[in-house]
Amino acid sequence: MGVFQNKIVLVTGGARGIGKAISLAFAAEGAHIAFTDIVLGDAADITLQEIRSKEVKALALQSDVRDYASTQQAVDIVVKEFQRIDVLINNAGITRDNLLVRMSEDDWDAVIGTNLKGVFNYCKAVARQMIGQREGKIINISSIAGVVGNAGQVNYSASKAGVIGITKTLAKELASRNIQVNAVAPGVIETDMTRKLTPQQRETLLAPVPMKRMAQPEEVASVVLFLASPAASYITGQVVCVDGGLVM
Repeated sequence: MGVFQNKIVLVTGGARGIGKAISLAFAAEGAHIAFTDIVLGDAADITLQEIRSKEVKALALQSDVRDYASTQQAVDIVVKEFQRIDVLINNAGITRDNLLVRMSEDDWDAVIGTNLKGVFNYCKAVARQMIGQREGKIINISSIAGVVGNAGQVNYSASKAGVIGITKTLAKELASRNIQVNAVAPGVIETDMTRKLTPQQRETLLAPVPMKRMAQPEEVASVVLFLASPAASYITGQVVCVDGGLVM
């Protein structure tokens, strides 16, 4: 029996990348998984089957995290299906990188809308349910870019710093209701995008990382699982960097 046997976990942006690794890690511990994506395509179908292969229930939901009505509808479906939500993982995020002087207003709005407002929307919708339950765990996926900034990512860094602000504030607001709210800040992660880099590009990217390698998505997922587990019952309002020592 896994630590999360029959727990209900909702993961935004859970069809691929870090979100998929998180969904599969919880499923391996016995949790039933609901995950969202802005468009339900082949990736969502594959993830759905991989989760169900672990003999747990899985639900894929089309949801635009930028729109509160869409997020509330998704949460309502999960509660109707499973009666509760034990863990919320706010993972959905996008990048639209450029230097400040070249960044369009649309690129700013898109990243802030998805990465920051999306976290607000899902926290608000799920917090109401968790307050009624008088327990719950919320883990927000930030980034080291939100901790120290990153040139060419003023929109992304601002959004991820905002996620940390939301995390600390909600930790204070919800602590008395037995709801813990924490953030995980990944560094350089092995993804489809980073796999396409040239050896020279990889070397440049890893130069400031003391461990000299990228993290696997599963290494981020393992920290998320810890923060959602009973072992972390007295931890709230914290930001855990998973970055190979890049920020210390």
